[in-house]
Amino acid sequence: MTRPTPRSTPAAGSGTPDRPTLADTTRGRVLFGGDYNPEQWPEETWHEDVRLMREAGVNSVTLGVFSWAKLEPRPGAREFGWLDRLMDLMHENGIGVVLATPTSSPPPWMGRLHPETLPRDENGQTEWWGSRQHFSHSSATYRRYAAAITEDLAARYASHPALTMWHINNEYCTYDWGDEAATTFRRWLKDKYGTLDALNTAWGTAFWSQGYGSWDEILPPRRAHYMKNPTHVLDFKRFTSDMLLECYVIERDIVRRHTPHIPVTTNFMPFWTGQDAWRWAEEEDAVSVDIYPDPRDPFGGQNGALIQDMTRSQARGGPWMVMEQAAGPVNWRGVNHPKPRGLNRLWSLQAVARGADAVCYFQWRQSRQGSEKFHSGMVSHAGEQGRTFQEVKQIGAELARISGEVTGTRVPADVAILHDWNAWWAGQQDGRLSSRVDYQDVVRAWHRALWETNTTAAFAHPEHDLSAYKLVVVPQLYLLTDAAIDNLVAYVQRGGTLVCGFQTGVADEDDRVRTGGMDARLRELFGIRILHEWWPLDAGETVEAEGFRGTLWSEELEAGDADAVTPYKGGELDGLPAVLRKGRAWYVSTLPEPEALRDLLARVAAEAGVRPVLEGLPAGVEAVRRGELLFVLNHGREPVTVEVPAGTHRDLLTGEAAEGSLELERYGVAVLAP
Repeated sequence: MTRPTPRSTPAAGSGTPDRPTLADTTRGRVLFGGDYNPEQWPEETWHEDVRLMREAGVNSVTLGVFSWAKLEPRPGAREFGWLDRLMDLMHENGIGVVLATPTSSPPPWMGRLHPETLPRDENGQTEWWGSRQHFSHSSATYRRYAAAITEDLAARYASHPALTMWHINNEYCTYDWGDEAATTFRRWLKDKYGTLDALNTAWGTAFWSQGYGSWDEILPPRRAHYMKNPTHVLDFKRFTSDMLLECYVIERDIVRRHTPHIPVTTNFMPFWTGQDAWRWAEEEDAVSVDIYPDPRDPFGGQNGALIQDMTRSQARGGPWMVMEQAAGPVNWRGVNHPKPRGLNRLWSLQAVARGADAVCYFQWRQSRQGSEKFHSGMVSHAGEQGRTFQEVKQIGAELARISGEVTGTRVPADVAILHDWNAWWAGQQDGRLSSRVDYQDVVRAWHRALWETNTTAAFAHPEHDLSAYKLVVVPQLYLLTDAAIDNLVAYVQRGGTLVCGFQTGVADEDDRVRTGGMDARLRELFGIRILHEWWPLDAGETVEAEGFRGTLWSEELEAGDADAVTPYKGGELDGLPAVLRKGRAWYVSTLPEPEALRDLLARVAAEAGVRPVLEGLPAGVEAVRRGELLFVLNHGREPVTVEVPAGTHRDLLTGEAAEGSLELERYGVAVLAP
């Protein structure tokens, strides 16, 4: 079993000069293009595609993502001729290729000949071929075939001049509760715990007579009669992330051996629960993500900003890639709305504002068959005269216009939002106090409070070096390691400002509730003497506090040596603290309504010396600095006038001077250079 070597988590901005980076692919340009699936079309269409790509300013395409059956139609066979012609065609037209390993979708023959490569769900049912991601990450047979096709791809195209990057697999997301996964899970647990006594202690198996006397008794957390052991489930999620990462590393190491100068990536899904992306990002040369905000969501722009901030942070504060977005509607929502005119441009430039050096799509040409024929493409079913392609052409031209000023530059942030996959996994267990508490929603609420005041935030792991940030906010981290708690305490002791949300620091890394219901170091930090009870709130229920209303959650706290207390008013918690402050450490025991949370964080940020990018902006207008540039983006449906800093600026998109104020149309964008 090949396991990635754990590495210490780097500080934001630290580099790895011995490895290639995204800059080795971009070469001073914003990459523009997307997934190209020409095997779905007759070859005469390929030349038409290239003509349209050149017209749209496409400089990068991803080939081969779902091509395994085309490349290996029978076990061991290789049919590379069609891909040879495509690689040559792209190079002849100045279009770089991000070459994918096709291993996310094995050919039907693999499942038929080797059923052990197919994953099983938690009920023991086989997940058959006929879709995608139908592979067991623990299957030695699957790994052998995946390595073989990767080896041959890398050997064949290592010196091809069109090759600019490797894309391993696609959207790793496969869980497996099957027998081979069970065997591998036991090995993983032996590596982690060493002895059954240590495992039984960590899992608390004295509860419900779950003590294990043999490693062979341990299974993946399959369907059970009642609630499962939460630490068992937590370790299985950790295991799954690690096994998928092993699959990635095996293929990455093969292509890296052939092309050590070519960056390697795999695409994350936005804020997805199945991968510990802090650890994954350490194994990538370039960090990429797929972003699909809902065009009907009034907070779609903020949700996009959250994913962009998180991905930039996984890239250590440097440039990153939008590997996939939609030019129009997607195909998986209950109702799949198109993007109104201008929204594709707005969200593409928003990604660039927040650090992206690549703006790509799924996919180039909209499919006519298959499950995604109603998922948009850069060339829609309407063809080159359609609105979608005309907007794509505009975006391509504008990205080319600003590339020289923006690529390689960074987005400054004085605020860090702490996020940890382990805390998310543990906090979502069965048997928790409130199924209404959704970790993603809580993080979005805190990020939105900052976004609405144009306070740019980064994301960080709770064990990261936080010294670069004036303010650290913790929306909710149910599980915290001792190292993370010590890190937060030290951050405040060094003069940092910390604001922490409810139900944080409850459990240790084994999901064992800490004595007192919150770690004693944190209670001391916030000036809490006793945490008596948690009081989750029903749908529609709120709690009154002095100056605001709280939602979702409340806590029965007794203040100790806190410097300031904002009390609850009325009800069971009357007079008890809703918010405590001790020095530079704040604890918020509820989720304030949006306006109240925004005002609270704005107050704390101002006291910490954090200033918004621009103040006094109309609602729905976002301002972001990247390098020397100021991006101003109107997420509203109406034109607005925006006051800009003193001095004359040049809008790189129009070439016009801007002094004093800007007029932005609905979904309008300005990119101001000093």
